[in-house]
Amino acid sequence: MSDSEKKILELLEDKRITVEEAHRLLGALRSEGGPREGPPKAEARARTVKAKYLRVTVQPDPEHERASDVDRVNIRVPMALLRSGMKFTSLLPDQARDKVSGALRDKGIDFDMRNLKEEDFDELVEALSELEVDVRGSDGEVVKVFVE
Repeated sequence: MSDSEKKILELLEDKRITVEEAHRLLGALRSEGGPREGPPKAEARARTVKAKYLRVTVQPDPEHERASDVDRVNIRVPMALLRSGMKFTSLLPDQARDKVSGALRDKGIDFDMRNLKEEDFDELVEALSELEVDVRGSDGEVVKVFVE
């Protein structure tokens, strides 16, 4: 919160301005490109509410002659479960986190779990909401990965 925003709220608290005046002043401050730390958490979460599940499906391609031999897969992972898992990583002991980071590094992935933040997850979910992977395999399967 900027100093200007704090000052407006202090004026409101001291009853030197009305709620409507404070609302108008805060709106004017923000519309003039005044300082703002970014969207509040509630706004950020409202954007991600649309994405409730990460889906992975494997189904037969009706145009393929071996389509009847394809196993069907339908996985629906709630985003809330993924978010909880991300929070769970903060409970891991440093030694375990170091092992995971080391194993990822050995596979060529430079990722440190200590740097994982809830805001990063919100950005990831927002980006995933526009993602759709659609693969047609040579064995008569159609694999889809998407967010709903």
